[in-house]
Amino acid sequence: MLTVRRLSRADARVLIEAALERAATIGVPMCVAVSDESGVLIAFERMDGGKVTSVSIAIDKAFTAAGAQASTAFYADESNPASPTWRIKGTNGGRFTTLRGGIPIDVDGQIVGAIGVSGGTGQQDVDVAEYAIRWLVEHPNED
Repeated sequence: MLTVRRLSRADARVLIEAALERAATIGVPMCVAVSDESGVLIAFERMDGGKVTSVSIAIDKAFTAAGAQASTAFYADESNPASPTWRIKGTNGGRFTTLRGGIPIDVDGQIVGAIGVSGGTGQQDVDVAEYAIRWLVEHPNED
């Protein structure tokens, strides 16, 4: 029997609130998705003014980061026509993304979920995702 650790709904809300705070600070309306360790959506929020096209992108970033257990930035860097990972974007029903802004959440060496952020530049999306993860680590949910 397996024991699986995963983010709770409360953890997901902490991540989303921190991400929204950071996105507001930098002045970019964003979409934020949080998934469990297998890439299944736990929570999502679209800021007022967030791009409608960013909804599925944020969700797919969280899916990719959790499922692949790697940042989508890794695949952005590694996925080029000369790389073995080039065709990976077509997998998983087209949900696998190489766009920056999806980051797995590691607790004691185990992936417990992921966050996907979309709406800004790739670097802005990464910045907001990293901020949210730092916030969760520094302010763990007590529930």
